[in-house]
Amino acid sequence: MKLTIRKRTLGTIPLLEVVEEEKRNAILPLIVYYHGWQSSKELVLTQGRYLAEAGFRVLLPDAANHGDRKQPITKIPSLTFWQSIHTNLFEFGFIVNHFKKLGVVDERIAAGGVSMGGITTCALLTHHPEIQAAACVMGSPQPVKYRDRIMDHAAKLDRFFPHDYEALLGWVPDYDLSRHPETLGDRPVLFWHGIHDIIVPYDHVEEFVRENPDRNLTFVDEDEEHLVKVPTMKEITAFFVKEMIAVNE
Repeated sequence: MKLTIRKRTLGTIPLLEVVEEEKRNAILPLIVYYHGWQSSKELVLTQGRYLAEAGFRVLLPDAANHGDRKQPITKIPSLTFWQSIHTNLFEFGFIVNHFKKLGVVDERIAAGGVSMGGITTCALLTHHPEIQAAACVMGSPQPVKYRDRIMDHAAKLDRFFPHDYEALLGWVPDYDLSRHPETLGDRPVLFWHGIHDIIVPYDHVEEFVRENPDRNLTFVDEDEEHLVKVPTMKEITAFFVKEMIAVNE
């Protein structure tokens, strides 16, 4: 199978479109897949290839401040981080709408991501019922708790952070999946997390899954740190095939 990898720019959003060459103009199930902090779209391209080989049209955007949009990280703790996630949330609908206008996307829409991209994915689920399936890989469905963790860490290091930090991030609770689990409905979500992860805490996901036994959640934890290997990428691909392609056959 030959894939085509096309570099596009939608407005100010650089992205890679990965799709089987013979089906590049066909209507295919769509996955928007997000990279992690201080990473880029190219570093999730292997995952994109696996998904495209399985029959998806895969879009890999650069988050704000990353990749082709790279900017210096501010000295204010987590400002660049939250800006990047917030911009992902603003841009998701714009990206999907563009490909709908091209006539290559129908109602089969999914999202996924790694680390910061996993946090983005969980946040999107709270406001985008059109997302039919999702994968959160080393991310957190509890961004309020993650926000507070960053603030506590900065305080311990005696680093400056604004006194109105919580107010400046006032949008975060509305996008906290752990506070709005009802928004999931019965949509399938895959969570993958290494039990030794010290970057994005494992217990954020473990707690969420434990507290929502009636949701359609798949939780895979492994003896890993903050790292995704090829077998995990194949597992993620199999999940999306099951939930987005096999279910419609």
